[in-house]
Amino acid sequence: MAEPAVAEPIATLAEQTTFAEKTFSAEQATSAERTTSAERTSSAGETISTEVSFRGERSGTAPLTWGQRAIWHAIRRTAPNDHYFNIGRVLPLADRGRPATVAATLDALARLVERHEALRTRLVPAAADGGPSQWLADTGSLPVTIAPATGLPEAAAEAEALLDRLSATRFDYPAEWPLRAALVTVGDRVTHAVLVLCHLAADGHAAEVLVRDLRLLVRRGSAGRPPATTPLDLARGQHAEAGRRRGAAALAHWEAGFRAAPPTMFPEPCAEPRSPRFWTGRIVSPALARAVAAVAAAHRVSGSTVLLTASAALVAAGEGHRTAAVMPIVGNRAAEALRDLVSTLSQDGLFVLDLAAAERNTEDRDGDRDGDGEKEGTGAARFTDLLPAAHRAALRAYRAAVYDPVEWDALGERLRAEYGREVHPYCCFNDMRLVERPVPEGPRPTPRELTEARRRTAFGFPATQDRVACRYCLHITEEGDALAVSLTADTAYLPPEAIRAHLYAMEELIVTSAAGSPPPIPDLRALLESAAGDRP
Repeated sequence: MAEPAVAEPIATLAEQTTFAEKTFSAEQATSAERTTSAERTSSAGETISTEVSFRGERSGTAPLTWGQRAIWHAIRRTAPNDHYFNIGRVLPLADRGRPATVAATLDALARLVERHEALRTRLVPAAADGGPSQWLADTGSLPVTIAPATGLPEAAAEAEALLDRLSATRFDYPAEWPLRAALVTVGDRVTHAVLVLCHLAADGHAAEVLVRDLRLLVRRGSAGRPPATTPLDLARGQHAEAGRRRGAAALAHWEAGFRAAPPTMFPEPCAEPRSPRFWTGRIVSPALARAVAAVAAAHRVSGSTVLLTASAALVAAGEGHRTAAVMPIVGNRAAEALRDLVSTLSQDGLFVLDLAAAERNTEDRDGDRDGDGEKEGTGAARFTDLLPAAHRAALRAYRAAVYDPVEWDALGERLRAEYGREVHPYCCFNDMRLVERPVPEGPRPTPRELTEARRRTAFGFPATQDRVACRYCLHITEEGDALAVSLTADTAYLPPEAIRAHLYAMEELIVTSAAGSPPPIPDLRALLESAAGDRP
């Protein structure tokens, strides 16, 4: 989630330029010794496999970190479709700077694995008396695919194809290193590096750290000071007494939130599930990007809070709840020591928003009288009236997003026994932007400008899946000057037409708020029914 974790800048990838001819240096010749002979004897046009050896400073074992436990639970619930959690990145290397040779790039990959212990750590399956753990190796070799291309356009297409292929299968967690790597070449120069990561080893922020470090290792030969801590050290600290006390305090927040909210946000199926059962709808909206920034600036909250509040309010309205519970995915990187750590630190938070409280507060405000006995106020509570409380609720959620998932499961079982049913929102929110952009200077967009921008909105259903461990999963990314919002949902609870309606309603809700006409909270259900209209 962008708001609670302040990300350090990631190196910008410059535009591609023509390769300069350059012979191997002595350093590159030495680094080539890391590879097998396959890399040095392959013929042009063949996709071949090689290996690079690595040697780290230590080995060891530890329990899984709480972030690893959390993603491992999700992986097990999603298997055999857990390739859904693979994280892929493409690093262009045919840009300004020293041309990247195959030998130098392979050497940089080896040093990347040596620098970040997560990349040489494997899962140890659960023993009879406990859960799985992790094992850090000090030495080993990493398989690397090398794919030649005839030119830069073909190389870019080949990199994307490799990314898709390497991402398409689940990791063998105990037997496979948590990194799959490939290089695309034109002649004797590397144009792209492709990385696919196991989510047990890295989250989205960690993937960007790796892209940055690999680029620095290729270009400069060094990525600077190593991370301040390691996954093994973090795991040992979390399982110590001080870590357990912090986890217990976080779970107290969860229990209070669960008791304040409905047991689930989607209590009953409303349609025959499609096959595949889970559909992803996606809206790309320049108007939404401008509107989110305008509303955030006007109400002194983050753009993430605006989007999270809109998501929660629409889900509650659609299901007839007066209180919304949403589980934002929290980066957990506020601490300086965790900024550059390659590990999976993200965990679910619990965001609880009382829509009825905003309406009561508005009624109290409207009941106040001035000296002449006249009422002040604006009528029914509106969407933007939710933002102050939502900001505070979001901060509480972020602070309570570090806990032991085993203890979290125990809390769920205790509440299930008490309620006689499962207690879980089944509603998650993931702002995948690493850093929110500063609010553009100048006046707020006018209603006319927002209307013009909405003409560029695009919608589609880009993906379907057989199994996802949730009923409503909202993901926020950027695409140029637009926000891209994807909603993956269980079609038994949100059929495709409802997925489409939720996304268009979010755009309508925030755009009209930015234009000065935030919808009343009681009207949000009607907005869900009408927002898509005859739009494509």
